[in-house]
Amino acid sequence: MSGITTSFFLIFAGAAVVASLALYTRQPLIIAYIVLGALIGPYGMEWVTDLKLLADIADVGILFLLFLLGLDMQPRALIDTIQKSTVVALLSSLLFAATGFSIAYAFGFTFMECLVIGAAMMFSSTIIGIKLLPTTVLHHKHTGELMIGLLLLQDLIAIFVLLLLMALSLGEFNVADFSLTLLSLPLLIAFAFGAVRWVVLPLLRRFDRFHEYIFLVALGWCLGLAEAGHALGLSAEIGAFLAGISLATSPISQYIAVNLKPLRDFFLILFFFSLGARFDLSLIREVLAAALVLATVMLCMKPVTFRYLLHGLSERNTLAWDLGFRLGQVSEFSLLIAYMAAGASIIGREASHLIQATTIITFVVSSYIVILNYPTPIAISDKLRRD
Repeated sequence: MSGITTSFFLIFAGAAVVASLALYTRQPLIIAYIVLGALIGPYGMEWVTDLKLLADIADVGILFLLFLLGLDMQPRALIDTIQKSTVVALLSSLLFAATGFSIAYAFGFTFMECLVIGAAMMFSSTIIGIKLLPTTVLHHKHTGELMIGLLLLQDLIAIFVLLLLMALSLGEFNVADFSLTLLSLPLLIAFAFGAVRWVVLPLLRRFDRFHEYIFLVALGWCLGLAEAGHALGLSAEIGAFLAGISLATSPISQYIAVNLKPLRDFFLILFFFSLGARFDLSLIREVLAAALVLATVMLCMKPVTFRYLLHGLSERNTLAWDLGFRLGQVSEFSLLIAYMAAGASIIGREASHLIQATTIITFVVSSYIVILNYPTPIAISDKLRRD
């Protein structure tokens, strides 16, 4: 068998085994996939070593996840939610960044490393937050709208941070290029809605009898706009999300959403596997103390911060706590920041692994907290299982 075929066999056969064990022992499936990556990845038994390819493939799962979210978000409701969430997103991000900076500074990291570590702590995981939210809540209730608004704003802040890191890696900050990137967002939005109205929907209406054609157009539109977002200096994730929103008002959006879910799950298994596999276990001793402190503080601080900020916006107390715990982890964007900053020699390996270790710890603990206490599609308890 070829390398990629062997890798896929080991990952999905292994995922079936660990998923079975997880279900028997009533553990979250997400954790099982991360553990599998650590066991058979290059820092474990070295059965799967081509992590660059797997990570690139896994990123497609994030694009499909955001595309499906966009399909169920009505543009007017999203705009209202973003306006309401802006203050919460900005204040919480500043607080988390300052806390991350202070803890990193206390453990002796350099000033630049402290800045990057603080920036990485600002965000919550889109994948964990959405994966563990019941579909009916995500698509049809205020909780889902509020979560999407907060996560989208955090994504925009993350793009700003990544642009700064790219500028630092090149040794200069180009104001003109940065301004053009910000201006490209409304242009991409206008293009997306215009193309859907005048090109995509007329094609789908004309050939709606051919289900394979609908599937291909949906995939092409999602990946095409994702590539456009990346080319404009925004992000592929924002492009995919816009692709979904632009189709949301179409009656065919729900048909597309249902048919793409298995494909999304396929790629997300690869994402969680690559997350565990890319962590160098040999460096855990060097960053364990700092990672435990940083992860503990974030796990305790984020739910409380979101609870009080959201409650201050007249949200119900139960909803504020619910969202607080669901957003109580660090983000996959934090991993991207760690990889990019380390690759550009802005931070050292220890700082990069501190961000990675903190992210993985918060992923694991936060998943347990949500699955054991709140309704989720993969809840251990039958009473809490919702889809």
